[in-house]
Amino acid sequence: MSGVMFLLIWDIGHRLCVVEASTMHLNWINRLRCLLLIGLISGLVACGSFANCFNSGFAPAACGGGYSESNVASLPQPTAISAEGRWRGTASTGRAVAGLVLEDGSYWLFHTARGNPTVLAGLVQGTGTSHSGSFGSSNTRDFNLESPGIRAATMRGTYVPNKSFHGTIAYVTGDTESFTGTYDGDSESAPNLTQVAGTYTELRADNHQVTVTVDATGTLSGHSTDGCFLAGTLSPRTTGKVFHTAVTLEGGACRQGSETLTGVAFYDAATNQLYIAALNSARTTSYLFLGTKR
Repeated sequence: MSGVMFLLIWDIGHRLCVVEASTMHLNWINRLRCLLLIGLISGLVACGSFANCFNSGFAPAACGGGYSESNVASLPQPTAISAEGRWRGTASTGRAVAGLVLEDGSYWLFHTARGNPTVLAGLVQGTGTSHSGSFGSSNTRDFNLESPGIRAATMRGTYVPNKSFHGTIAYVTGDTESFTGTYDGDSESAPNLTQVAGTYTELRADNHQVTVTVDATGTLSGHSTDGCFLAGTLSPRTTGKVFHTAVTLEGGACRQGSETLTGVAFYDAATNQLYIAALNSARTTSYLFLGTKR
């Protein structure tokens, strides 16, 4: 091997490492050092820096650890840490409770009449904060249909992500009511307008019947036996099995007058029931619906 010369210079800190190969035979120690150095340099060039190597898993892999692209999918995935999801349970007064906690902290909890899970009695709504298994909200409002009016309150609770939720509502009047709910795994699937499409009927707490029809495009229309008519839309939200809804009341017999309200809706496939809740921006007017598909 005459006339062959290879020179490699690498700056590490303030030291220069020079590896030279010529016609002279390197001893086995020098050869090993050259191989290790060349391997390290190749890895750093691919990573861009020591920090990138550690971040990308190069350094641990070079030492015998780390994960390859083929087994990244088998790593434990992040778990939910908030109270987000759909919950169903009962209140201390015997009411059925079903509702949502959304990714932005807002919650929409429907409650039925005492001892009658098919008659909607109101909605508890507000925005709260989830942290380490605790949930709190200072702007709770109860839109009660049994005794028309809006009751101000606060809510505190505890939760186990994707398992259980226990909350206590404290009204400004001094009354309290608690509820316990379990997580509904169906809330993780994508919202499906085709599944929701149909006609629903509801017997309100004031004994008037309401009929709402939804088509496969999300167009909503309805009327009640007291002469109130409405029109609206349902559109899938980007997270959870939840729909965004806009409802326009036609005035006249509508106790809310003529107004466009916005909110949420969801379909419970197990009971064939559609839940709709829409409010104005000031949360002083509401439209609530719990109907069963015909």
